[in-house]
Amino acid sequence: MSILGLKKKQPKTFKVKVITMDAEMEFSCEVKWKGKDLFDLVCRTVGLRETWFFGLRYTVKDTYAWLKTEKRVLDQEVPKDSPITFHFLAKFFPEKVEEELVQEITQHLFFLQVKKQILDEEIFCSPEASVLLASYAVQAKYGDYEPNFHKPGFLAQDELLPKRVLMQYQMTADMWEEKITAWYAEHRGIARDEAEMDYLKIAQDLDMYGVSYFAITQNKRDTDLLLGVDAQGLHIYSPNSKLNPNKSFPWSGIRNISYSEKEVTTFTIKPLDKKKDVFKFYSSQLRVNKLILQLCIGNHDLFMRRRKVDSIEVQQMKSQAKEEKARKKVERQILAREKQMREEAERAKEEMERRLFQLQDEARLANEALLRSEETADLLAEKAQIAEEEAKLLAHKAAEAEQERQRIEATALKTKEEKRLMEQKMREAEQLAVKLVEQSERRSKEADHLKQDLTEAKDAERRAKQKLLEITKTSYPLIAAYSTPPPPPEGGDLALGSGSMRIDFKDSDMKRLSMEIERERLEYVEKSKHLQDQLKELKSEIESLKLEEQQQQAGVYSLRNEARGYPPEPPYMPHSNVRTTLHAP
Repeated sequence: MSILGLKKKQPKTFKVKVITMDAEMEFSCEVKWKGKDLFDLVCRTVGLRETWFFGLRYTVKDTYAWLKTEKRVLDQEVPKDSPITFHFLAKFFPEKVEEELVQEITQHLFFLQVKKQILDEEIFCSPEASVLLASYAVQAKYGDYEPNFHKPGFLAQDELLPKRVLMQYQMTADMWEEKITAWYAEHRGIARDEAEMDYLKIAQDLDMYGVSYFAITQNKRDTDLLLGVDAQGLHIYSPNSKLNPNKSFPWSGIRNISYSEKEVTTFTIKPLDKKKDVFKFYSSQLRVNKLILQLCIGNHDLFMRRRKVDSIEVQQMKSQAKEEKARKKVERQILAREKQMREEAERAKEEMERRLFQLQDEARLANEALLRSEETADLLAEKAQIAEEEAKLLAHKAAEAEQERQRIEATALKTKEEKRLMEQKMREAEQLAVKLVEQSERRSKEADHLKQDLTEAKDAERRAKQKLLEITKTSYPLIAAYSTPPPPPEGGDLALGSGSMRIDFKDSDMKRLSMEIERERLEYVEKSKHLQDQLKELKSEIESLKLEEQQQQAGVYSLRNEARGYPPEPPYMPHSNVRTTLHAP
């Protein structure tokens, strides 16, 4: 085995990762590749033809550097990592973006880089300009503003304003979104590339746009200064102010820039006007000095290139870009017309649907109204039928009430006649009762006279008996002397006999008279009782007739009220005003 076989085999390729503003790419590069080979590969992959604005930047120690195109990649101070990381960024900025940036991809990459620099506060931007730029960024990302689609809060996840601006005002995220949306709504109809170009046209007027800053000193004893390199020339700033330069050297006024590498690198700026003083400044870092020199050469070359006639390649690019823009403009116009026609069609469709719904609602309401009308008509017909039946019933009831009224009137007349007859009978009965009372009083007086006569007769009888006893007592001795009584003398016997006969006559007459009086009294009592019963019956008959008459009158009144539709009222029951006086016998 040879000694060469023991040597470690060297790799023929190495890995590279390139980070653009919107993508990451990895490549496998050959060891012998120069920076131009890798840069051209990246540009072809991205589709970029305006390559003179861009470069591959890498980090080395505490600063950054740009990959040199004429040297091999691995021979430069690139990181030894695998893969080696490069950032594909704009190295030089145009003076007028609208005239110099031809390709849409170039515009887009510049837009993304400038927007990031503003958000990272590498470029100072006022709050008002920040809000306006944010509105163009939103237009580029979301297209035209649609209130129905872009609801409040749709920008909550987007970083649109620098933190310095957010901290400067005591405003909520919703308030900032409202301000941005107000501008965003004004950009309707602007395409994405147009919105990005409008963003860049505003950004290029910012003081720190496209300026690369480096720390320098004017001499070994002076305080630090800042050197700014951009597309316009070189600018000298105070350390605490990057907006307003203390001194500026435009590229058109610079005759020569040179530097010498001694202990401290010295830069010399020689103005084109020989009467002006030469400006020298110092920088202690070698890498920074090389970077300053690269930026000065590159910006000066582009400055001179802008003042010359465009190359055929650039002219072709501009012609193609112009045609592309015209084609896209036509396409956007066609798309806008189609969109407008679609929106009009949708609005017409919505209007037709709305009109259809409206007509359907009207038809439904009309059907409901028709059904209600039919139901109302049926109900009215039914009510009319019921009313007709009620009218017939009321007419029938009225006829019945009239018949009943006539009958009641006839009955009332009959009742009045019967009442009159009964009252006449009652008056006759009362007259009869009065006569009976008078007769009773007369009979009572006669009985009193008879009682008086009876009493006198009894007294006479008692006196006669007394006299007879007296006679008997005087004759008792004679009766005892004779065992048989002697025949009485004619005159004496006759007198005694006649006296006895008178006595006997008086007893029978009194008895007969007493019996007659008692009989007459009983007959009178019985007649009085019978008459009283007749009066009671007559009174009850009169009361029943009156009650029947009142009921008949109440029936007539109720029928009349019912015929007229009035509610029935309870009949009035007056108290009877008939007084019947019975005189006790």
